[in-house]
Amino acid sequence: MFDWKKPTVQMLGRWQPWHDGHTELFKRALKITGQVCIMYRDVGGVDAGVQGQDDNPFTFEQVKPKIIEGLAKHGYEEEKDFVVIKVPNIIDISYGRGVGYSFTEHDLGEKIHLISATKIRKELRSKGKLK
Repeated sequence: MFDWKKPTVQMLGRWQPWHDGHTELFKRALKITGQVCIMYRDVGGVDAGVQGQDDNPFTFEQVKPKIIEGLAKHGYEEEKDFVVIKVPNIIDISYGRGVGYSFTEHDLGEKIHLISATKIRKELRSKGKLK
């Protein structure tokens, strides 16, 4: 059972769409505390307000099941290993000193870094699966 009081890793993103690179990042995040809060920035259908983040065709209602399905393929369970929540279109995380959390960038290797949601959306459009 997901423990809301336990130290937790946060993954904040648009997930447009969720892909294998996100899953690999999740695996790294999970190793840190044993549970992850995946936060969906509420940007479906709008420009996120950050350069290069104007293509957001998927809503929370579309993204959440894809995250759950994608992680289930690897044996991870919602409400046990992770939760998925919708948050506002967060574009900055401001903090003072000694706030009790850190920022970690994971090097997932070139193969994973080459996975691109932009390319995935383009391919979906070329196949008529996305407008």
